[in-house]
Amino acid sequence: MQIGLKMSCILFLLLVGGLTGFAQGLDYYLNSKGNDKAKGTKTDPWKTIARLNQQQLKKGDRIHFNGGDRFEGTIIVDSSDQNDLDFLSYGEGKAWIRSGNEPGMVVTSKEKIVIANLGFEGSGRKQGNTHPGVSVNFCRDIALNNLEIKGYQKAGLLLYCSSHADVKTVFAHDNGAAGILVSGEKDKNDCYDIKISYCRAENNPGDPTQLENHSGNGILVGLCRKVNVRYCVATNNGWDMPRIGNGPVGIWAYEADSVIIEHCISYRNKTSVGGEDGGGFDLDGGITNSIIQYCLSYENQGGAFGIFQYAGASDWYNNIIRFNISENDGEVSTAHAGVYVWNSSGDAKQFNRCYFYNNVIYNSRGAALRYAKESVHGQFFFLNNIFVARDSLIQGVYDSSHFYGNDWWSITGRFRIDEFNTLENWARAKGKEWTNSQVTGFQVDPAFQHPGKANITRVDSLIHFNNYRLTKVPAFLYKGVDVEKLTGMKMLQRDFLGNKIEKGCVGAVR
Repeated sequence: MQIGLKMSCILFLLLVGGLTGFAQGLDYYLNSKGNDKAKGTKTDPWKTIARLNQQQLKKGDRIHFNGGDRFEGTIIVDSSDQNDLDFLSYGEGKAWIRSGNEPGMVVTSKEKIVIANLGFEGSGRKQGNTHPGVSVNFCRDIALNNLEIKGYQKAGLLLYCSSHADVKTVFAHDNGAAGILVSGEKDKNDCYDIKISYCRAENNPGDPTQLENHSGNGILVGLCRKVNVRYCVATNNGWDMPRIGNGPVGIWAYEADSVIIEHCISYRNKTSVGGEDGGGFDLDGGITNSIIQYCLSYENQGGAFGIFQYAGASDWYNNIIRFNISENDGEVSTAHAGVYVWNSSGDAKQFNRCYFYNNVIYNSRGAALRYAKESVHGQFFFLNNIFVARDSLIQGVYDSSHFYGNDWWSITGRFRIDEFNTLENWARAKGKEWTNSQVTGFQVDPAFQHPGKANITRVDSLIHFNNYRLTKVPAFLYKGVDVEKLTGMKMLQRDFLGNKIEKGCVGAVR
């Protein structure tokens, strides 16, 4: 009887969290009308971030900022605090952390942290701020949701040497170096299992103090692995990079493995006067086993898709770009094309196995593909794409690339590559689009519905983007090559618009 009673008491204590180690945490509240000598409860809240930073936070604690209020200072979460903490707004709207020349929030060496429904504002990238906005360092199991971050000289959001992070609906704008930056310290294992979705990086012009490297990126991931960027938008970034040289890109990756960028829009990104890049998407130096798919790029100053390798990077190989659309990209920087291939390493073995298939590249202002003077490469396959250019379809030396099953169309002259004005003459002379003594490609006007008129800015509109559907069913539509048979890779089942596709289909949209 006594044993049964004792067990009942223990179960009761477990249920209510009464035993040490089972506490559910406390709720602390901040209100601009509060008092730092208060208890920190909802009815008796604290007033300042300085008071919050004095509190040693315990496991499970939740910190609530009154929606619509402005709080001055930097939220610091460090070794004095325990894991499993939430930082939130309550009431109506977002609470804003105004940090002036300092970071908005710094979290170091923590697990199970939630930061949601908050705004962070620095003094501005040229007005005295020299920091990232929200900096998450050496952390694990992090959730960042519905944040707005602006006015910081470095990245709006920095995830550094962290793992298992879920980043959603972050609006990072008017920062310097980048909107969102994921980075390790030394190699691809430093940062991993990161999801970035439904985020927007807009008008992050450049870091005025960065004179040795690029700045002004939208979303950038590097020294990491297993990163998924999906349903994100990057626009109007990079226009005030303070240097001439390599430049920013809307959404891209370098020195990373197993990165997937999908269902994203990158449009009207820029670079500084005399600067390079300014493109839409980029798989850069040291990228391996990564994919860009179902994305839209338009009117970026650099190429829609940068395929780059730089000297000193680790090997670049086994990367895929498929079922994407590019419209009028690359007019300003040296790309002058929708796709730009560049390799400063000088080693084809370090720049190998690229699979570029079922894309639409439409460029009424320049070329479809451009190979830089430094572009030596290994096995590059361009399969079942539709390439439309103003005049010359390809510029530069492309001898190491393989072309099969593509449709080629020059707006001003039906077909033009080098000195050739017909596909068949080019195929016979160069051995491109040529196998078993037959031409594999096509020279047909694809007759798109509304080419050159992209103007969508929301990812939920991608599924309705019909501009590059065909007004009639051309003879080539299902006469492309078998990608699975040629490459050994499993073919996707859906096209850019989500329509079911068949083997041999050409282009990104049925």
